[in-house]
Amino acid sequence: MTIEERADLAANLKATGQCNCTQSVLKAFEDKIDIVPEELSKLAAGFAAGMGCMESTCGALIGAVMTAGMITEGKGTPRYSKEMVNKFNEKCGATICKDLKGITTGQVLCECPQCVRNAVLALGETIKVDD
Repeated sequence: MTIEERADLAANLKATGQCNCTQSVLKAFEDKIDIVPEELSKLAAGFAAGMGCMESTCGALIGAVMTAGMITEGKGTPRYSKEMVNKFNEKCGATICKDLKGITTGQVLCECPQCVRNAVLALGETIKVDD
């Protein structure tokens, strides 16, 4: 599966309400993560509406960082995380959920399905994900 196909899958999972943002990113890579899919969903359940209920980091970005850790077996993950945060910020305009949703400004920077897509793409641009 290409990174674009993974991004499409993740965005669709979020858009159709099947998963929260974090779960959508993780589910797009479940073939690369050695955790039972149901357990993976439980692990990511608490990140709906951004960590801290929109007050902190976007759940899609959290999912990408979690996925990177699993794919790389934790090797270099802090460096990769920094790069993904920067790429995500460039694509979406922010990394904090309430800023992305325009909670204080009234201006939405990036809708959730697009945040999910961008998180998957940022991951793919940062680390090699075998197809």
